[in-house]
Amino acid sequence: MFDDLIRGVRANGSLFGSSTLSPPWSLHFVDGAPLTLCTVLTGAGWIVPEHHPPVQLGAYETVVVRGPATFTFVDEIGTRAEPIACGEFCATPEQGGTRHRLGWNDCGDDGIDGAGDGATTLIVGAYPVRGEISRRLLDALPVVLRVDAGGTGDAVLDHLAAEVAVDAPGQQVVLDRLLDWMLVCTLREWFDRPGGAPPAWWAAQRDPVVGDALRLLHAEPAAPWTVAALADRTGVSRSTLAKRFADLVGEPPLTYLTNWRMTLAADLLVERDAATVADVARAVGYSDPFGFSAAFKRVRGANPSEFRRRATAVSQAVERTA
Repeated sequence: MFDDLIRGVRANGSLFGSSTLSPPWSLHFVDGAPLTLCTVLTGAGWIVPEHHPPVQLGAYETVVVRGPATFTFVDEIGTRAEPIACGEFCATPEQGGTRHRLGWNDCGDDGIDGAGDGATTLIVGAYPVRGEISRRLLDALPVVLRVDAGGTGDAVLDHLAAEVAVDAPGQQVVLDRLLDWMLVCTLREWFDRPGGAPPAWWAAQRDPVVGDALRLLHAEPAAPWTVAALADRTGVSRSTLAKRFADLVGEPPLTYLTNWRMTLAADLLVERDAATVADVARAVGYSDPFGFSAAFKRVRGANPSEFRRRATAVSQAVERTA
């Protein structure tokens, strides 16, 4: 399930940033991206989100900030530096970057072009999160989550450090994929942290019975599933599957399936403009478009046509303001 939720969350070109800074500094990330990953390769600083306590960040430590609130990265709380507004298009050639890659190499007070003992290198990846599937992942995250150094992400950061130090063909693609890898490692570490409270589906994925059932439902959402058929495929009795699934996931298997089908349908209605409601209904396992429409309205609060119109209007409004 985690694979499905994170599949639509991808770093993409202009949303990458690498900044080498010497104190004092204050970078205000103004875009309010749905998800932003910040990791420090060298040095240290503070992430200061809106309406949230500051979070200190040292070498190889990572913070993920969930939008739409903006945040600032500063050398210290109460810094005397004037904030620099940073966004998707804020890096200019004069700043050492391009539209696709932020790159401050400032001299600060020590005049050593950002390479003094106090220099800090910050890596930022801002993620556009599109669609209802990926939104399920956002809903499972706090506004700010922090992961210490020493985990599986350290190896990724070694690769990132090596890649940002060179200028080679295909670099942007490599950096984007490394950031995606880093995001997956960070979320794994956070969900698995001692004393944590991950979403029910995270632990359920690892159960030998319920995990298999979830994988089947996600791999074949349009199949004519019954609890008996699902139990047969997972090798347990119907009653065992029903109880175990409800205990771990928090809802019965077929209720989960209906909600997942409607999530898939919501994205199909928006992504496939040429698809009719009947086409979408068949894609998620409904032979009767009227039955699908009734189920969609019950789960999503609007019938498919209304949902599509609203989503299209929102998308057009965003494009006009971009």
